[in-house]
Amino acid sequence: MPDRVLVAYGTANGSTARIAETVAEVLRDRGLDAVAAPADTVADVTPYRAVVVGGALYTGRWHRDARRFVRRHRRELARRPVWLFSSGPLDSSAGRRDITPVPGVRRAAARLDAVEHVTFGGCLQEGARGRMARMILEDGRGGDFRDFEAIAGWAARIADRLVAARRG
Repeated sequence: MPDRVLVAYGTANGSTARIAETVAEVLRDRGLDAVAAPADTVADVTPYRAVVVGGALYTGRWHRDARRFVRRHRRELARRPVWLFSSGPLDSSAGRRDITPVPGVRRAAARLDAVEHVTFGGCLQEGARGRMARMILEDGRGGDFRDFEAIAGWAARIADRLVAARRG
């Protein structure tokens, strides 16, 4: 199987897409053929040696597109290494401690025997779509809490593991 890695994501306002693109960029910098794509656009995961799936968190649930992606491709995902990430806390908590995955992500991780799940801080800024997003922003609780250094470090660990496995 070629060293292709898919980074599929579900996002409403683009914050999670930027995380996924960063992961894919680090994987490419480490010699892997990585692509980031919206989860709802991926028809087939068989061309990929490994898959990273990310989803924004909304009201305690992973983004619908990430959930559907995992369900739709569960058999193929179970045959390859899978990493999961969530984005969402609108504070610095993700940088201070490990955050337990929400129940749906925990179940997906168990079904797929995922290598790892990590939660990164989220981002909610002016212009975000959705009633809940507008309410959060009106309350003054928005902001950008993504830690791109931590995201790049996590992606580098994924790359190191895949490259080491390739070397046997």
